[in-house]
Amino acid sequence: MLVRVVLLARVLVGVALVARVFVGVVLVARVFVGVASGGRCGASYLGRSVPGMNRTDRLYALVEELRAVSPRPRSARWLATHFEVSSRTIERDIGALQEAGVPIWAEPGRTGGYVLDRSRTLPPVNLTAAEAVAMAVALHRLAGTPFAGPGATALRKLVAVLPAADAAEAHRLAGRVHLIGDGPATPVPATVADAVTARRVLRIRYADRAGIDSVRDVEPLGYLGNPRHWYLLAWCRLRDELRCFRTDRIEDVRALPEVVVRELRLTDLDIPHERVRPLSLV
Repeated sequence: MLVRVVLLARVLVGVALVARVFVGVVLVARVFVGVASGGRCGASYLGRSVPGMNRTDRLYALVEELRAVSPRPRSARWLATHFEVSSRTIERDIGALQEAGVPIWAEPGRTGGYVLDRSRTLPPVNLTAAEAVAMAVALHRLAGTPFAGPGATALRKLVAVLPAADAAEAHRLAGRVHLIGDGPATPVPATVADAVTARRVLRIRYADRAGIDSVRDVEPLGYLGNPRHWYLLAWCRLRDELRCFRTDRIEDVRALPEVVVRELRLTDLDIPHERVRPLSLV
């Protein structure tokens, strides 16, 4: 079966940019959501005197201090002296960061202290107003794709962590941008959108181009997109071959307990290779 599709360039650019930027943004958002600003205190922030540092600023500075010296530990006493607060305050701050998902652990012993896993974190990513609006434009083009939901939540996280002045400027710039059309009208079912990541066999009811329904078990392996439609690439157990299922023709879907072990190979696609461009994050 020859499915003549070409990946949508604007979608790929949007997805790649989202993947590169939001790894850092997610950490920042998770650290500060739900953490109220505490009492004000004098402190030294990364070597600079910052009078009246509030708790949110101190949490941010704690992460950056631990990142700078990782994998070496910093003791609660050292951090308390550095930020001019009590050791008890540092312990509460570290606890709040850990609850937010920041990978910090305590090393016991006389030379122990708190350690941040640098391999699981990235420094904050600062975007200009124009870059934020560029993200919004790219994400708008994800409507009707398997990445529409994650794109929307990523955009909300981005806006939430922008400095107030940058967020205001981004909103002003966004108000001057106008788009025609909303993309494909049919949303991709959540189970289908998550299928490749979840690695679960799906049982789908699918309508072919003639409108004939069939129920089949498929092994999700990837996605394929063109300017008009998105397809689920899956091994069809009914036909015993790789098939492309248009997502807006999947009428019902249910995830089964069985885990997918098969991997997608580009040579399995009955499409001229020069017409297919794998997504790149660089």
